[in-house]
Amino acid sequence: MYAQAPFLAPIANALLPPAGQSSRHPARRHLVGDYPVDQAALDHFNRLLAKLHHVPLACDQLATAARELIDQPRVSARYPGPIAQRLELAGRIDRMVTDHDWTPDHQTAEVAHLVADYLHGTDMLIPASVPAVGHLDDAILVDAAWPQLADEVACYQDYCRLRAIEAELRGCEAESMPFSRDDWQRARVLEAELIAHCRRSGSCSYLPGQGPALFRVS
Repeated sequence: MYAQAPFLAPIANALLPPAGQSSRHPARRHLVGDYPVDQAALDHFNRLLAKLHHVPLACDQLATAARELIDQPRVSARYPGPIAQRLELAGRIDRMVTDHDWTPDHQTAEVAHLVADYLHGTDMLIPASVPAVGHLDDAILVDAAWPQLADEVACYQDYCRLRAIEAELRGCEAESMPFSRDDWQRARVLEAELIAHCRRSGSCSYLPGQGPALFRVS
């Protein structure tokens, strides 16, 4: 009953691996919007991408991708759709990392912290103040990390859902209630058993507020 991971279309064609794109003007552009990309900052960013098993990027790719995104129609959004979608995912990752009641899977914890540290850091490849594409670097990093984080973030979202239900059953705020990853896993089992019972009995009333509390983690 995990939340479904969103489909991520490419941020921009210019960021695809070389086999998936054609470049008529390689290595000529270096402006992201009106901001000149610093090569040392790009080298540092590429080292982070390497930790996520992502190919390095060139200044020209960033500049061309920024132009693609800037040219996209935007009715009222501050950022182009592909960047806005990754920023929403960045928020999910950040909430997961900063929730002290959740213990991330050890295989994904390092990746999640790498992303969160960059999002909150000061050594940014592209300043957030650059219009429309100021968070392009954040979007690229989230995009590179997402294959390793999608399942864990989905688990965390389901944890938040069941924690909220458990808190309602207890009559308290979710954030003030001890609820660990082990508690979430037990709640998932209880919920699955309850749903199976409701199906067998022809009932679908199992949420709080629709009768007595039918499952609680103790």
